[in-house]
Amino acid sequence: MAVAVITGAASGLGAATARRLRKEGLAVAGFDLHAAEDVDLAFEVDVRDAEAIEDAVARTEDQLGPVEYLMTAAGVYELFPLGGIGPDRWRRMMAIHIDGTANTCRSVYPRMKERGRGSIVTIGSELGLMGDPEAAHYAAAKGAIHAFSKSLAMEAVAHGIRVNCVAPGPADTPLLKQEMRSAEYVNSLVLGRIVKPEEVADTVAFLMLEQHNFVGAVLSPNAGAVV
Repeated sequence: MAVAVITGAASGLGAATARRLRKEGLAVAGFDLHAAEDVDLAFEVDVRDAEAIEDAVARTEDQLGPVEYLMTAAGVYELFPLGGIGPDRWRRMMAIHIDGTANTCRSVYPRMKERGRGSIVTIGSELGLMGDPEAAHYAAAKGAIHAFSKSLAMEAVAHGIRVNCVAPGPADTPLLKQEMRSAEYVNSLVLGRIVKPEEVADTVAFLMLEQHNFVGAVLSPNAGAVV
């Protein structure tokens, strides 16, 4: 049975993708600050802690088998103008998003490389593509994930490993702020509705599982928020 690791698996996009991959017959290890439910193996771990991530990956391979798939979805979201983003708030956002993504890839990728196969899907954001006047730290962190993913894709493809990124628009998850659920905002979207977590999970599964030629791509399921 193929094995996938998902960070941020206890809720939102991570949980939706865990359910999707298990329906495809994969065994899923969920990494999160809270115990994930819809997984085969759950680790309560902070993605900022590189040693803890390495230990969780090693234990996953001991208990489930070689990790062939990885999704990095752990993240936080908040709104502040730049004047309200002090050094601690900036560093926390970067540490969770880009450090967490790098820590997990740094642990899983060498194992994939040794075996000559694997697929990694990182989670960016539409805001990493377009910016945000009240979330510069979040947009910057997600933009960094996009660039990191493209760079790793260029390195990994020679070793039989595909790396791609999904940059969702506003999705119906606990991170979505109330103002983005307003009728005015929803009606401004081309599709006239918020993206469902399951739709993002479908995009992740497509990039992760299908034997296509996507390498270094950034796909953005966003209901028309960014065209």
